[in-house]
Formats: sequence, structure tokens, C-alpha cells
Amino acid sequence: MERNLASTNSVMATKDDKKRKRTIRSESSTDMGIAGIEIKKIKSGETIRKDSRTSLFYTEEEEVDTRDPKNDLELFRTACNEVENAARKIHDLKKKKMHATSEIESSRVQASLQFVILKKLNRLAHIRCKKVREKTNEAKQDIEHQHLQLQNMLYETMHLEKEITKCLEFKSKDEEIELVPESDFYRDAPEAISRPEKTKSDEHQRTLARLDWELEQRMQLFLKLKDAQGKRENIEKDIKTKEEYLNNLHPKLDSILSATKPVQDYLEMPFERIREQHQVAGHLPHPLYVLFMQASAYKQACDKYLNVTIEGDIDTAKSFDMSTPDLDEDSDSEQEEQEKASSKRRRKTTDIRKLERKDKVLRKHPLSVLLEVKTKDGNKLCLTFYYLVALHIITVSIKLETGQDAVTSSVSGEDLLSPDSILCDLYAGDHGNTTPNPANHYELNRLGLREFGQYIVQVGLPYLWAQWLGGLDFLADRNLQRPQSAVSAGHMQKTIKELRKRVSSRLSLLRQLSSLERNAVSVISQYQSLFPTKIVSQLTSWKRSTYNDFCSLSHTKTVMDADLVSENDMYFVMVASRGTARLTSQVVIAHDYPAVAPLFVVSVKWRTERTAVNDYHIRKMEEEVNVHYNELIIPQSRDQILSNQIQRLLMCFDIYLETEVENINNGVSEIAKEKVFPRCSRGPNRNKPFRYCSEVGIFTHR
Repeated sequence: MERNLASTNSVMATKDDKKRKRTIRSESSTDMGIAGIEIKKIKSGETIRKDSRTSLFYTEEEEVDTRDPKNDLELFRTACNEVENAARKIHDLKKKKMHATSEIESSRVQASLQFVILKKLNRLAHIRCKKVREKTNEAKQDIEHQHLQLQNMLYETMHLEKEITKCLEFKSKDEEIELVPESDFYRDAPEAISRPEKTKSDEHQRTLARLDWELEQRMQLFLKLKDAQGKRENIEKDIKTKEEYLNNLHPKLDSILSATKPVQDYLEMPFERIREQHQVAGHLPHPLYVLFMQASAYKQACDKYLNVTIEGDIDTAKSFDMSTPDLDEDSDSEQEEQEKASSKRRRKTTDIRKLERKDKVLRKHPLSVLLEVKTKDGNKLCLTFYYLVALHIITVSIKLETGQDAVTSSVSGEDLLSPDSILCDLYAGDHGNTTPNPANHYELNRLGLREFGQYIVQVGLPYLWAQWLGGLDFLADRNLQRPQSAVSAGHMQKTIKELRKRVSSRLSLLRQLSSLERNAVSVISQYQSLFPTKIVSQLTSWKRSTYNDFCSLSHTKTVMDADLVSENDMYFVMVASRGTARLTSQVVIAHDYPAVAPLFVVSVKWRTERTAVNDYHIRKMEEEVNVHYNELIIPQSRDQILSNQIQRLLMCFDIYLETEVENINNGVSEIAKEKVFPRCSRGPNRNKPFRYCSEVGIFTHR
């Protein structure tokens, strides 16, 4: 049975295959159209030899030209749709699990035939692309050929333009000669050279004639040059003869000067010493040289009490290097040495290197200028000026030599003559505690050094007026290497006068302080008429105070808020009394005394504590001393203003107490009326008669 079934199935399969082939043939013949023709070509091509394949390729190349690409595109889309439909149909049949084997096989054959068409179209597309590329390359080559011809033409054009420009710009040698104008040529040149009948109409002949005239003139100038050179040689011979005579005269003059030294000393005309000083001055740094020459000129012209000399080692100055030292923090070689050294040795090397940097920064020039400012009282102010090479500033060390009659002992004013404070505020704001060159701050910070004020004891005080005397002005003249003589000359006379005035005022202030410490107010005879004959209030104490003590008082807050005092001022406390009444005054004296008058802040303790804050009359008393101090000044003796102010304060204290007693009027009092005043008070504020009229000897109101 099984064999019969197998034979039956095989027969059935054979019949199905035959039906499928007939179906494929019929579908391909009816639906393919052009595709059927292509299939026949492909089937017949299977038996063609390789030579026929090559001819077929060239046939397809020719066929590309006759076919329409749009039709091929439509054929391609149709084939793709057929393949897609066949695949979908096969998928659906398999999905339904139908036993339509013949239909599935037919769809597969149909899809395979469509792939043949697609391959055909693909070959045609590649052939078209190839032909398009070939045409594009041919067009490119044509364009490149045309561009190359254009570049050649442009190069030839540029070359011709350069040659034309070169020809147009060509200048012959005669054009470099500056000829005389034509008008001067026809006026000065002889007719044999100018030939006006030919040259005026012919430019070439005119140029030749002008060149002939130029040659003639130069020949004449050459003859004059030879004559001048001969005269110069004769003059040089005379100069050489005179130089030899002067050179021989110099030793004779030296011997004469040496022989006349006793006469110079006797007549106080030290020509030899001055000449030696001027020779040494040539080795001074530029700022100190300007200071020395300007001070010497001022001494010779205006000031016989001024003396200028140069100090220092001249041999060291001759070999001294004036170039700015290298102040870099670390060099590569030093870093390598540090890496090799131990940690302990490295710390020691760092300290030594920092000390060396400090020495380089604060290095002074070996020569210095000594300025001795003498006064008529026999006092002498010695100023030694140094120049710091690395910082480009001048510093000064100060020494005061007082005369025999000068008072120099005072407990409260022991620092008035100290070098650090005697010239402080010689000009407003110039305290000398910092460098006037702004670049020094950045240089010291870069090298890890402290502020310049920490080294003042070592190098001296860098006052601003010292820079001016050396021709340095850091606000107007930024070129530090070229000090201006005009700056020094503009400040020399005023500074010398200010120095003398400062010495005199400090010594006068010291005498007044010494007298005040003995509880005595010294008023000179010129001012006796400004005060009454009898002042009952007496000075009982005079002591030195501090800025912190002044700020700690409640009634000084108004003065602090008005910025009338500073930490650099000198502070004193005076105490006066009359009976049980006690007056205490804070006295502030500026370093620029007496240009700035002392300031008094008063408090009175009598029955109650009274200050300018709670008592209007105390404020008016302060006003008499602090505001109307010009009444106590005579131009010839302004230095006595402190004693005069204290004397007026004592006088006003008497008036204050006596008028208070009059107002109280409660019988016998310890304060007796000693002064003459018509009225105790006047006005809505009940002002007291603090003003003294010396002509009639009474007190009145302002």
C-alpha cells in the first residue's frame, strides 16, 4: 500500500510541475512584455562565449544612448513592486498554510525574473554614471586648459605693467642733482653756457646747459674749499701751540696755589679746597650732584651761613657700580644649590639670601653731601644726604648742634630736638616715615621685605624736600634717571629758610616748655601791653600727654570729629588754679609750630565739672585762645604764641570766675574782683567780657 501511495504521489507531483511550467510560460509571455524579450536574451546569453559577452557589453553601452532614463526608472519601480507583491503573496500563502505549492513556486520564479530586470537596469545605471563622469572630466580638463591660458595671459600682462612702471619711474643720475632754478640759471650763467636762443626751446639742451653750469659752480666751490682747508690747518697749528703752552702752565699754577695756601686760609678764600671739592663732585650720583651744585651756588650768591661739603671715600666711588642691581628673588643656579643642600642648610641659605637682597636694596653711594645750616644764634643744623642706588631716592640724617646760650633741657619737650621729629612736617604732610617713590612699595613687597619705614634708622629719613633739593619730583618728573636742576633751584632757597625757621622755632618752643615746667609763663616785653598787669590765676602744672589720653576724654570728641588733630601731633596737659577753682586744658602742638597755632581744649572744675559741651562760656573762652590768636602775634616774634595763648587763657579764667561771682551775688566769696569791666554779661547768650582793651585797661565784650 505504501509503495502504491508513493507512486501515486510522484505521479501527482510530476503533473503539478508540468502544469506550473505551463503557467509560468503563459504568465511570462502575456505579462512581461519587454521583460520577456530580456529573459530570452539572458537565456540565450547563457550559451554565448566570452567574446560574445564582451560584444554584449559594448552593445549595452550603445543601448544606453537610445534608452530613456525615465522609462528605465518606471521599469525599475514596476520590477520592485512585482518583487514586493510576490514576496507578500508567498508570505500570505504560507501564513494561511494552504497547500498551494504551485502558486508559491510560480511567485518565486516571477520574483526571480524581476531580479534579472533589476540587474539589467543596474548595469545600465552604472554605464550612464560612467559616461557622465567621463563627460565631467572632459569638461574639467577643458576648463583647466582655459584657466591655464588665462593665468598665462595675466602673468604676461603683469610683467608688461611692471616693465612699463619701471620705465616710467626710471631716474637718471642728473635728476638726483639739485640744480638751481631756471630763472637763476639764465640770470647768473654766462651766455656761452646758457645759450638762451637754443635752450629755451629745447628741453634736452637746456638740461645739458644747466648741468654744465652746475659743474662750473662746483669747480669754483672746490677751489674755495681748498683755501678754507689751508686756513684751518694753520689755525689748528696755532691751537696746538697754545695747548702745549697751557699744558706747561698747569703745573706752574699748581705750585702757585700750593704756595698761596697760607694766604687763602688767612683771607678765608679756600680756592684750593673748593677746586678739590668740585673734582670730587664729578663722582657723585646725579641727584647728589644737582644738590651739591645748587647748594654751592645758593651759598655763593645768597647765604654766607651755609656750608656745603662732600664726604666719603673717593677711591671707592671711582670704582662704584651705579647700575641698578639685579633684585630677582631666586636664580636658577641658587635653586639648584638649594635642591642639593640639606633642609637645615636650605633655611640658613634662605636667610642669608634675604639679608643680601636687603643690603642690595638699601645700598648707599659711597659719597654723601653734608649741608651745614648755621643760625645767627650759633646753632648749627647738620644734614647729611645719601643716595640709595636701587630705590632711586635721597635720604637724610640729621644732627643739631646748639649754641652755648640755648636751652636744651626740658622734661615735656625732650624729643623736640630729636633727629626723628625736629624736621617733621617741614612741609605740610611730609612726615618722612615712608618713601616718596611709589615704585619702592611694590619692589619691597616683591622681594618679601618689610615696609620702608622699618629701615629708616639704617638709611635715614626720605623727606620729600630732600628729593626736591636733589632735583627729584616723583609727581611731576617720571624720569628718575635724570634729576632736574630746575626742581632743586626752585626749592633750595625756601627749604633753607624753612630749616633755619624750624631750628629757631624748636629752640624757642623748648625754652617756653622749660619755663612752663617751672610753672612760669614767660611773656617777652613786646607782648606785655596785651595783658593786664595783674593776673591772679596761676599755672600749677605742665606735663606731657599722649594721643590716646586725649581721645579718651569726652569733651574732646568735637575736636576729633572736626579732624583738627592727628596722631603725629604733640600733646600736653596744663593745670591752672585760683582758689578752689581749677582749670585743666589739653594743649595740642603741631610739628609745624608756630605756622599752626596750638589748640586748647578747656575744662573747669569749680563747684561742678564744666566743659565746652555743657557751658557756653567755656566755649567762648576756647574761642578767645584758638580763634583770635592773631591778636597775640607780632611778625618778628611769632615763636612766642604758645606763652601768649596760655597768658590769655589765665586772663580769661580770671574774668570767667569774677563774672560768675558777680552773677551769683551771694555774699563774701573766695574770688575777689580784680579786673575792671563795665558789664558782667551782654546779649541773649550772656557773653562775658573776655576782650582786653590795653589802651584803657578794661575788659569789654566782642
